Formats: sequence, structure tokens, C-alpha cells
Amino acid sequence: MAVAAVGGAALGAVFGALLDGVIAVTSKATMFETHLRDLKSTLDLFQQVDEDVRQHPNILFRPMQGLERFEIEMKKGVQLVEKCSKVRPWNKPRYTRKLIALDASLRTLLIVLTAHIESDLRARVINVATVVNHIDVNIVAQNQNVNQIRGWSAIPEPPPFTVGLDVHVEELKLELLKDEASMLVVTGLGGCGKTTLAQKVCEDQKVKEKFRSNIFFVIVSKKTNCLVVQELCQKTGSLVPALQEEAIAFNWLQEFLKKTGQDPLLLVLDDVWLGSESLLDKFGEFKRPNYNILVTSRFQFPRFGPAYPLGALEQGDAMTLFRDAASRPDRSSNIPEDLAKQIVQHCKGFPLAIKTIGRSVCEQPREIWEKRVAELSKGSFILDFEDNLLACLKSSLDALDERLAVIKECFIDLASFPEDGCIPAVALIDMWAELYGLDEDFWSIAHIHELTNRNLANLVTRNGKMEMDGYYSEHFVTQHDMLRNLAIHQTGQDEIGREKRLIIEICGDNLPNGWTEQKNKPKKTRLLSISTDGLSSAKWHDMHLPKAEVLVLNFQTENYVLPKFVKEMSKLKVLIATNYGFSKTELSNFRLLESLPNLKRIRLERISIPSISKNSMQFKSMQKISLFMCSIGQAFSNSSIQILEAFPNLVELNIDYCNDLVELPAKLCDLIRLKKLSITNCHKLSALPEEIGKLVNLEVLRLRSSTELERLPGSIKNLKKLSFLDIYNCLSIKKLPEEIGEMSGLRKINMGQCSRLQGLPLSVLNLGELREVICDEETENLWGEPFKSSLINIKITVAKEQHNLNWLYYKP
Repeated sequence: MAVAAVGGAALGAVFGALLDGVIAVTSKATMFETHLRDLKSTLDLFQQVDEDVRQHPNILFRPMQGLERFEIEMKKGVQLVEKCSKVRPWNKPRYTRKLIALDASLRTLLIVLTAHIESDLRARVINVATVVNHIDVNIVAQNQNVNQIRGWSAIPEPPPFTVGLDVHVEELKLELLKDEASMLVVTGLGGCGKTTLAQKVCEDQKVKEKFRSNIFFVIVSKKTNCLVVQELCQKTGSLVPALQEEAIAFNWLQEFLKKTGQDPLLLVLDDVWLGSESLLDKFGEFKRPNYNILVTSRFQFPRFGPAYPLGALEQGDAMTLFRDAASRPDRSSNIPEDLAKQIVQHCKGFPLAIKTIGRSVCEQPREIWEKRVAELSKGSFILDFEDNLLACLKSSLDALDERLAVIKECFIDLASFPEDGCIPAVALIDMWAELYGLDEDFWSIAHIHELTNRNLANLVTRNGKMEMDGYYSEHFVTQHDMLRNLAIHQTGQDEIGREKRLIIEICGDNLPNGWTEQKNKPKKTRLLSISTDGLSSAKWHDMHLPKAEVLVLNFQTENYVLPKFVKEMSKLKVLIATNYGFSKTELSNFRLLESLPNLKRIRLERISIPSISKNSMQFKSMQKISLFMCSIGQAFSNSSIQILEAFPNLVELNIDYCNDLVELPAKLCDLIRLKKLSITNCHKLSALPEEIGKLVNLEVLRLRSSTELERLPGSIKNLKKLSFLDIYNCLSIKKLPEEIGEMSGLRKINMGQCSRLQGLPLSVLNLGELREVICDEETENLWGEPFKSSLINIKITVAKEQHNLNWLYYKP
């Protein structure tokens, strides 16, 4: 065979022994079934090379030197494979790593052998000068039948058992069977089944009937463009030219597409990573009916069209997959259903986790199952003993190189919030502004998009569209729990990681391990996150955190006491306190924050504001306050707080979904340094005070979805610096005040869904700086004559309503 022909009889004999050993052991060593199957696939590739060698019986291949290392490794591989059937479960990680290393070594040998054989073929049967000048699709050999398609184009078979993919196959098939060119990008987390889905699509009968032998499956991974084109060339059955330059490789690709594209053609580019955009561009340049490209990737590649997301398995499919993984091939294993359901629940529908853990408990006693359930309940602990799962997840994170180091940190920061919930994008904006200097909101949102494009997070909005005017209160970030486990795992990997952030989760009266011993040790942590259920902070031990800049508190209780050690966090800049319970929380010890000289941002969610506004306090550094779903009532009206003295430097105030806010307290209009005032989704707000005209530095005023607000006070004429007025979905406003024409700095108005607005005052003609109006189809008509001909510099955008049910998953 090829190995013997080039490497010598000894190497060929060892190779044969290894192949026989893998075939014999695969059915016995169920713990290593996946890795042994991968090893078998690699060995099969050698046999395909052997077929090519036998096509040239008259050629004497040169012996190849320097293969002694491979011979030694194969001999060790034979012994390794034999041991796999006898390995104890606790030794699985060590032997898994050895099998992966053996497979990598064999693939290296395959590349070396293939290159050597192809070199001999080129030297004996082709004119090299002709290849360089013409790069024909099929290199002319002595035997003119070489250009016929050979076995290289075979599609990898999907695993023998799959679940949850039938609907996806049908949906993708509908697109591929259309008589038009298309590029479909199947995207999802590593290990979610993208490659298997592509393989099942290729083996569908209707797909095979349409594309016949014109289906080519190429694994792209992190290969260079030249290597990808070479592999495609190889799969066509052609002798492979030396495509060492991209220009030559793409010339060959163009010729190939012209010739094969006469008939329906399906190219599957599997496991495409960022950096391969130029390759996708070249494949996409060829436009012809029935030319289809199916891409699988962990990345979304939005400029190549909408992605087809492959998500988690449904509960029923997840249980079916787990039972298969946890059973022997004869399906006779005894599976404790109660524990199986708990394990599957912890895996959150992630196929790789389900299969990995299922195999680890196959034929194990019940105590091992119980131990695994306990381990899974600890979240990140699973990644400490499942090497494959960790490697698969971590590879996506490792793709964020030094240039994207901040985005990697942002990913890990997402673990500061509880699992199974939506993270408000505005909370992340506050955190990252101070931790990473992202002083403009769009920087943080751009980083979230980067994570979304890599399937490391998901960005969802209430209305299904991404706002273009800087309004992010309805943007939320979700994340699969396995990714959150990865983030937590990363925080404990080295001392630097532990110094950056400390994430603590407390259940009941159980304090984290080591808390008592370390309570008096100063920590360099910049971000502290503490999640509790109903535990009072009075039971906590003191902590010394002189470097902490961000504090995230997550709790579920009607009464919450700020921990006393907060008073000593002199560098604290951001406080995010979120109540995940159903009723509003009474917050105690709030006065501790008054002593913090650097506190700039506070975000409170589901907090009773009257509980913290009873006493006078002063926050000289406070710049931004956000209140979400808080109970405001008469908090500021009846309190003794002198608002300007309490917040002398406040520049941004956000009040969102505070349903007991009926009238904006006039006292808030004393905050004369305010630049942004956002009162949104406060459905009972019916009036604004005339005193709002005192906010002379205001640049942005958002009143969107204040559905009972009937009018804007005439005093808004004093807001000369106001550049953006947002009254979107203010259903009760029937007319705008005549004084609006005196708002000389106004550049943008959003008045979409103001269905009762009957007309515009003529003073609008005086808005010389107005450049953009966002409206709906009804309010667009209000901007006809005389406004249309006079305000010629205005851009009118008609926004269409979209609704996204992902909002329903938000659990505040």
C-alpha cells in the first residue's frame, strides 16, 4: 500500500496492525467511541491515497526518509488502542488526550505522504511548465482517463444515530432545491451538530437526485485558502497541482466552477472560521442557477446573507440522545430515569455535553450517576473533567486574539449575571464604560454584536429590530449555560483571572468554600458579582476589596441589606443591583454608598425607591442613574432630599417601566446639569411639569411609550440644546405645542406610532436644524405641504413595526 511504497515495509506493517486494532476495539471501548471513529476515518484516508497509487502501477515511487518518528508513534498507537478497552473511567481524560495526539500525528503523516506521492506523479506524468501557465482543471496524465471522478468526492457519513435534525434538514433542503444560486450559513455553538446536519442534507434523496455526483464536501477549518482549493481539486479526482499562491488557486477554482457549474452544483464548506471571508467571496462570485453553497460555521458572516441558527435540542430529543449515549450498542443498559432527567436538564439541550456525559456514565453504578448530577449542579465543574467539551467550547474563545482581548473580557463578564436570564445591555454598557473605557454606548453594543457573530452570546430586542438612535433599554443579551460555565471556568484558571473578577454564588446559608479563610485578605478584584437567593448580608463575612470598580448584586428577596464592606470600596464606580423576585425589594444600608468618592453609575431593578429616599444623601461623583421596574410613587415629592445637592453632577437619568409614575416630580427638574432624560414605558405617566424648561442643558429627551401622556408643556421652548426628541408610541398626544418651533437645536424627532397626532404646528417651519424625522405611514402624511417644500434638508424615515417574542424570555 501507499505507506509501504513510500515509507517502507516496516512502516506499512505497523500501519496495518494499527488499523486492525482500531476496528477490533471500537465496539468494546465505548468510552472512546468518538475518538476511535475519528481515528478510523483518518486511517481510511490512507486507503484512499492507496487507491490513487494503484492507478499508476508503472510508477516506482521514491522511498521517503525521516519517517522513523511516525513508525515509533504508530507502534505506541497499537498498544494504546489495545489498552482503551480496559481503561477505568477515572483514567479517561488521560487516554483521550493520547488518542487525540495519535490522530493528529497520523494526519501529519498523511499530509507528508500525499505531498510526496503527488510530487512523484507530477515529475513523471505532467509537464510542470504547462501546469504553471494553464492550471487546467484536470492535469493531463499518461492515462487519459485520470480526469474521471474518483472516490475522493465521497461525502462523510453522519453518525449512525441522530436526533432533532429532521426539521432543519427539510428547511435547508427547500432552499437548496430552488432553481437559483444561494449561500446558506448554518451557524451555532461548537458541538451543536452543524456538521452532522450538513452531512444529513447531502444524503437526502431529493438533494442527491438534483445534484447527483456534483456534491463536494470540504472541511475548511483553519486551513489556508490554497489548501482548501487543493482539497477540492483532490475531491474532483484530478491530480493536484502545486497551488502555493492564492491567485493561482483562485484561477483553478474559477475554471472548476465554470466546468462543473453547467449542472446543478452543491459545495459544502464545513467548519469555516473567521479569516476565510476572501474564500467565501471567491465562491460567491460565481452566480448561476442551481449553484449552491452550504457553509457551517461557529461564526455568522452576516455580509454573506442571513444565518441559519442551529440551537439547543428540545427536551424530548435531548433525552433520546442521552439514552443512546448512555447505553451499550445492544441498548440493554439500565438507565436510572430520575437521574437521567436531571443530567439532561443541566446540559440545556447542548448535544456535545449530552453525548459526552452520557458516555461517561454508561454501565456505571448508580452512585457514579449521583456523583455526576452533584458535579453538574456546580456548573463550571463539568469542564474540569470533560476535556473534549472544554476544548470545543474554548476554541471559539481562543479565536479572539490579542486585538480582540477586550471582547474576550466582555464575554467573561457576562457570567456576573445569573444563568437562564436576559442581561440588560444597558447594564453591560455601564460596566464596560468604566472597566474598559468604552465611553460611548455604541462601543459596548458593537462588542455584543462581535460576541453574537461568534455565537458566544445572543443579542435580542423587544421589537425585533436594532435601534439606530442610541436607545438600548430594550436590548438584552442571552447566553447558553455551557458558555456561562466556560466564562466562570476562565476566571479561575490563573491568578490574573482571579484578580480581574470575583464571581460568588450563595444558596441558602451555604457560603462559598474558603470564604472564612480569605475574608480578611485584600483582593485586587476589579469586578465583584454576588448572587444570593434569600440570604441576608448580615451573615456574610467582611471582605476587603480596595481595587473593586464594579459591584453587581443579584438577589431574590423582599428585603435586602447592602453588605457593610461596600463602605470600604473606595474605588467603586458602578453599582448594579437587581432583584429577580416578583415583588419590589426594600433596600437597606443605602447610605453606605454616600462615602464612596468615585461612584459614577447606579442601576437599580425592581427596587422600592421610597425606601432609599427618606434621608438626605449626597453623591458628588454620580453621573448616571437608571431605574428599571422600580416603585417610585411619591419618592422625590415627599422626601427632604435637595435633589441638586444630592446629585450635583448628574448628567443622565433613565426611568423605565416604572408603572406607578403618574407625574414627573417637579423636583427632578432642578437637576440642571442633565443632558439625557429618558422616561420610557411608564404607561401611567400623564403629565410633565412646566418646570421641565429649567433643564437647559438637556440634549436628549425620551418619552417613548408613555401611552397616557397627553401633551408636552410649552416650556420645552427653553430647551435650546435639545437635539433629539423621542415621543415614539405616545398614543395620547393629539398635538405638539406651538412653542416647539423655538427649540433651535432640535435635529431629530421620533414620532412613530403617535396615532392620535392630528397635525403639526406651523412653528415647525422654524426648526432650521431639523434633519431627521422617524415616523410611521400615518404620521408621515403630516409632513406634507407646507413642510415638505420648506424643510428640504429633512430625511423622513418610515419605520415598520416588528415584534420579537424573544422578549418574553426576559425574566427580571
